[in-house]
Parts: sequence; structure tokens; C-alpha cells
Amino acid sequence: MLRTIEGLDVQGKRVFVRVDYNVPLDDDGKIRDDTRIRASLPTLKYLLDRGAALILASHLGRPKGKVVPEMSLRPVARALEELLGRPVKVAPDCIGDEVKRMAEELRPGDVLLLENLRFHPEEEENDPGFAKKLADLADVYVNDAFGTAHRAHASTEGIARYIPAYAGFLMKKEIESLRKLLENPERPFVAVIGGAKVSDKIGVLRNLLDRVDALLIGGGMANTFLLAQKFEVGKSLSEPDFVPVATEIMAEAAKKGKDLLLPEDLVIATAPKVGEPPRVVARDRIPADMMALDIGPKTRKLFSTKIGQARTVFWNGPMGVFEVEPFRGGTLEIAAAVAAVNGFTVVGGGDSVVALEMAGLSSKIGHVSTGGGASLEFLEGKELPGVKILER
Repeated sequence: MLRTIEGLDVQGKRVFVRVDYNVPLDDDGKIRDDTRIRASLPTLKYLLDRGAALILASHLGRPKGKVVPEMSLRPVARALEELLGRPVKVAPDCIGDEVKRMAEELRPGDVLLLENLRFHPEEEENDPGFAKKLADLADVYVNDAFGTAHRAHASTEGIARYIPAYAGFLMKKEIESLRKLLENPERPFVAVIGGAKVSDKIGVLRNLLDRVDALLIGGGMANTFLLAQKFEVGKSLSEPDFVPVATEIMAEAAKKGKDLLLPEDLVIATAPKVGEPPRVVARDRIPADMMALDIGPKTRKLFSTKIGQARTVFWNGPMGVFEVEPFRGGTLEIAAAVAAVNGFTVVGGGDSVVALEMAGLSSKIGHVSTGGGASLEFLEGKELPGVKILER
């Protein structure tokens, strides 16, 4: 059982909340998408309303244990201030004497955001000494960063060994929603898996095959399956080394009587650029000098019909290079089909979430997961260190 913050007495206590504020920034350091910040608000408000002082900690980007000014969490503090409607102090670091002093001076209702945890190599090494320094800042630990729960880092696992540890509301919702997919999905259950590589998703494809009624595969990873069916894919992104794996997965689907649908037609061009004239071809007609960049109209209809018959849908990964306007039609049609499902829907993975936002359909989805890698590992059946430590 997950220990959660519901009913927890935090009056007058300093609460260390691990949040996931790893948000995309533009060249001017402005936040492009604040979904993850907004997703943390129910937990933060609940704790503040009950008299806690908050110490928030996150990573941003991949500074690899060095101080990288462009990866400072200062822009996040400004955005959080607006969303919370109260001041957010920013610490100069995440450990050290100055940070400890700032933490000790906090009063109920105060919010302190620590600087990027990954400016220290000890964070990703799950160094016990570093974890203890983080723990010494607070009385209670709350993890609401599901997106990092698959990593045993100092702020996601190590710290919970030193002070009482609980799950926030976002963590709880993520786990409950994903468990629902694995343990008792209403049928038909359809999984739509896209994105670039089969190699990233072998485990989840295999684990889902036991549970779904239909598996729809699009995006760059579909090209490896097409190769396995002896189709030529031209210059399309593919992983020839994983053709045997794709062949195995298709054989397993057939043996288990599961529908495994692949693109029947594709939008192709010489490169994923605006201005390159796209054209639609059948999957056995990709010229040697062209690349598949989206699913075609026939496939969109086939996939949308299958999704429309479902009562449970999980979608992870775009159907093509949706960042480039001529090649986003397939991904946006899949987003619309998933949003229209009369049942339980879960969308995970950064790109799928961006596509939902682009289509203005996030509010029509049962659960939008903030954890791409974490949600995939959970659905693979792996144990997540950041979750396990909250169940002790």
C-alpha cells in the first residue's frame, strides 16, 4: 500500500516535496509548457492549507553534475509564484549552510524552491551523504514526481530512508491510473504505441500484449515492423537490428489472437522539413530516396475506428514527425480519436502530451501522465524505486 499525504498532520512542519519541474524552456529561458508545474498544485495547496512550510526540489535538463546557469530553476520559481498566488523564494543551491539557514527560517505558508538537484553528481549517484543533507532540511518527505520515480536518485529514494516519506496526489493518481490498465481494464483495451524506436519500447510491447485486445503501432518504430514484413522503407528511420524482435512480437500477437495493426499507407517526403512536398503512398511503395514521416489517411481511419470501439485506451508516442506541420495530421487524428473514446483513457510520454495540448484535447483524457519513461517502465511490470520506498 502506498502511504499518501491524505490526513497527514503537517501543521508547523517543514515538508520537502520532490516535484518534477523538468519543463521545456525556449532560448530566452521562458517556459514553453507548464503542464508539470500545474500538475503539482493540488499537492502543494493541500500542504500549505494545512500549515506546512514547503521546500521544493527538482532537476531541470541534464547538467551532468555541473552548474549550468541555463538550467537554473529561477524561471520555474516565477511561473510557480503566479500559479500559487504567493511568493516563492529561490535558494542559491540545494544543500549547504545558506540553504539550511533559509529552510530553518521558513514559517507556515512559506515556499522555498531549491536550485537544480543535478548540479551535484551525488544526486544521480544516490549518495547517502547527499541524501542525508537534503533530509536534514525538513521534517517530512513527499514525493510527487512520478516522472523520476523509475530512478533511484538521492531526492527520489535516498532521502526517504532518513525522514517519514509519503506520496503526493499526482504520484497517487499516476499509480492508480496505470494499475487500472494492468490489473482490470474494461474491454476492448487498445494500446497505441508510436515514437521513434522499437528498442525503447520492447518491454512495454511484450507486457501489453498479454493485456490488450489490439496493439496499434505507428511512428518511426512502425518502419522496423514493416522491414520485418519484408517491405522496403527507403531512408525512413528504422532499426534493422531489431527486425528479429519485431518478428517475434508479431508472431506472439498472432499466437495470442491479438490484433496488431501497422500502417497501410504513409505520408512520405525526402526530408522532415516544411517546403518538402509530402505525398501519400501504400506501405509497399516507399521509394529508396524517400522517408515515411506520418501515417496516411487509410491508416488514420483504420486506427481511429479501432480506437473508437475501445473502452480502455493507452496511447504513448506520436505517429510521425508531428513537430513539422505537413507531418502532424496522423498524430492529431489519433489524439482526436482517443479524446472521443467513451471509456477510460491514459496518455503518456512527452510528445503525446504536447500533441494533445496542440489539439486542445488534454481535458478530454482520463489521465494525462507526466512520466514518459516512468509510465513505460511501470507498464513493463518493473518495480520503480521511487514508488517502492513509499510502500515500505
